Amino acid sequence: MKKNDPRYRQVKSYILDGISQQLWSAGERVPSENELVDLCKVSRMTARRALQELYHEGTLVRVKGKGSFVAEEKQQSSLIQIRSIASEIREQGHEHHAQLLLCERRAVSAEIEKKLGLNHGDKCEHSQLLHFQDDHPIQLEYRWVNSEIAPDYHQQSFAEITPSEYLSSIAPVTEAEHQVEAIIGDKDIRHLLKLDFDEAVLFVERKTWCHNQLVSFARLYHPGKRYRLGTKFKTV
Repeated sequence: MKKNDPRYRQVKSYILDGISQQLWSAGERVPSENELVDLCKVSRMTARRALQELYHEGTLVRVKGKGSFVAEEKQQSSLIQIRSIASEIREQGHEHHAQLLLCERRAVSAEIEKKLGLNHGDKCEHSQLLHFQDDHPIQLEYRWVNSEIAPDYHQQSFAEITPSEYLSSIAPVTEAEHQVEAIIGDKDIRHLLKLDFDEAVLFVERKTWCHNQLVSFARLYHPGKRYRLGTKFKTV
């Protein structure tokens, strides 16, 4: 831990040093926000930021009602990595920003109830975001989220993190399902994505689970000429 580092980095170093020294092993709980306030003599906001960054980096996982735990080592093919659109854009040397179109708790159609495994009349979290690569719209995201897993989802502004990053910090993805197709897209989708008259829409439906709990169902729309899907597998 370097004394000149910002306080949240010092808290991160405290936790990382504890993990490397096997003070906390994989699957064991690390100190809570309140405990870190006392242990590291920092504000609760500082402790929260340190934990939040460790969630996003995959060092910790959060279990609702129980605390933060050291992540298990990832075995080959044990997890499916879901990349956020923001990470993809930044790694290619571009700027990402998003426009929040809607975020609320709402009743849903029978189709969405079935997709999320909800009972009739149940409500869920719902968001609509338009993601930009530099100044160009690159993804229109409609997402429905299980309220039992992420009850505060509808209160998020998503100004600094994406819905995918936020959900990964609460319920890391252990299973995912994708369906991909090219479609024409309706008038509103084409307008938001600023599509050429002859441009197709790359459409992805995605479900994600955390330890057999269905977390999220998303419909993602991309400009066919400006976005492509790819993956890389490595066996050992």
